[in-house]
Amino acid sequence: MNPDLERMTIGAFAAAAGVNVETVRYYQREGLLSEPSKPSGSIRRYGMPDVERVRFIKSAQRLGFSLDEVKGLLALDDGTHCREARELGQQKLENVREKLADLRRIESVLAHLVMDCENTRGTVSCPLIAALQHHSVARPNTPTATNRTRNNAA
Repeated sequence: MNPDLERMTIGAFAAAAGVNVETVRYYQREGLLSEPSKPSGSIRRYGMPDVERVRFIKSAQRLGFSLDEVKGLLALDDGTHCREARELGQQKLENVREKLADLRRIESVLAHLVMDCENTRGTVSCPLIAALQHHSVARPNTPTATNRTRNNAA
């Protein structure tokens, strides 16, 4: 292993991890990344395990996990908690499916409104603008409303 990758400054570490220095500091404040000790008269040094941890965080974020959810995943990152990780993944998958259903409903409403606009060329009132002004566009399910419904049912 390259010894330079085991003694990186925060700037080199951030670059190796594909983030900026402020992201590193933010992750430290949020408890996602520990701050290395600072030898007297020296500067903090980071290693490849730190780089891998940030890459793990970024990979989880790309899958839609929030930083709070990433904290839960990091607690399981030794690889021996597959059941717990599966449950977190299943919850995220359900959330993604709900969002996709909402996006399909939005797409359908917009497609109809755009088609209505084309069918009413030359008229005074645009159906899209009228629907927005009269708040007559159906609202998709919001995660907050969905969670509230589930919590009330329990």
